Amino acid sequence: MTTPKITFIGAGSVVFTQGLLADLFTYAELDGVHVALHDIDPERLATALAAARQIAAVRGVKPVLTAHLDRREALAGADFVVDMVQIGMGESTRTDFAVPARYGLRQTIGDTLGIGGIFRALRTFPFLKGLGADIAEVCPDAWLLNYTNPMAMNVQYLSEATGLTRVVGLCHSVYWTVHGLAELVGVPFDEVTYVAAGVNHQAWVLRFEHGGTDLYPRLAALAESDEQLRRRVRFDMFRRLGYYPTETSEHSAEYVPWYLHHDSEIERLRLPVGAYLEIVAENEAEYERTRHAVATGEPLPVEGTNEYAPQIIHSIVTGTPRTVYGNVVNRGLIENLPAGGVVEVPCLVDGTGVRPTRIGALPPQLAALNRTYLSMNDLVVRAAVEDDPRHIRHAAMTDPATAATLPVERIWELCDDLVRAHGDRLQPALRTLLGH
Repeated sequence: MTTPKITFIGAGSVVFTQGLLADLFTYAELDGVHVALHDIDPERLATALAAARQIAAVRGVKPVLTAHLDRREALAGADFVVDMVQIGMGESTRTDFAVPARYGLRQTIGDTLGIGGIFRALRTFPFLKGLGADIAEVCPDAWLLNYTNPMAMNVQYLSEATGLTRVVGLCHSVYWTVHGLAELVGVPFDEVTYVAAGVNHQAWVLRFEHGGTDLYPRLAALAESDEQLRRRVRFDMFRRLGYYPTETSEHSAEYVPWYLHHDSEIERLRLPVGAYLEIVAENEAEYERTRHAVATGEPLPVEGTNEYAPQIIHSIVTGTPRTVYGNVVNRGLIENLPAGGVVEVPCLVDGTGVRPTRIGALPPQLAALNRTYLSMNDLVVRAAVEDDPRHIRHAAMTDPATAATLPVERIWELCDDLVRAHGDRLQPALRTLLGH
């Protein structure tokens, strides 16, 4: 491949853009790469471009940097497309929390499953359909590397509604989970052998070893001796299921019916209801700090993130083999999860592209939870692909945390309220109110 072109869609997510570029610009083989930045917000786009120039200067590289308000212009001839949009920004996220809270429905993060995940997906799908059509026309051979949540729903929708095949969803949860577990058991991360698989934010560490020795008994002994560890959702699930989940306790709590509905469990496991609202506020404040820094010429932090997208790009361009974790359509990869759903598995990457690896069957208790997750996802995708607003309600009825909290009539009323609240961000056929 000649010097590649990489297009960032949603580059106004400036802090995330900075981290990815800091990683990308560490590779000498990618010096001179064309990075095309796209956003619909002119101020955020200008801030992203200024930050990119500063990071390149600090790294001592000379990429071609361009900024585009026009998406097709940014995409034209791209080899890689990195998608990191947030449709509706903080305003829509606050709506996803405020409306369910009036019904007594608790959420911690609300970006993957549950009522928040459903409506984040539904307002993102129209954008993804347009993006997919543009890619098919102006850069059909590009790899689409998706960071936008809800990850599994978005990748399934892209597969079914756009026909794109070079799509991989990327998330850092497996890497940072194993990194943290290695610290807990006192083993250098680089010496750990591990395999994880499942679904995004609810995958499982299936192997966790050091020098051929299983590290799970050591982890279990730590939890047994440390009450504070036992007061984490992930350790509670590990104790009962036998395998450690790959996302934070805040995330993990809202994908199952056992925790958020009970005051005693919220206290025991120290669950921060509404935690993501604080993250949104901090992201907004961090953007303002970055905007001020580039406007006044102050130096920006140039820190790597160990994200997978730069590693994938480097491997495909140079042929360097790597293993990363990717979210891809399940075509025989995990045999006891539904075909067509999106699963998270190890993927081999080299000059030929990204190749998911077959895992086989998950332990049955893990597959049972993942199947519920994928069933809800499928109903949300069906709602959009088939223009059927009833499937929005069916998805909410299937969601574990929502179903554990509300009677069915209230679930339908909540969906109507969120349809009203999000208005024209949804595709027209899904704006129908169905009452009870």
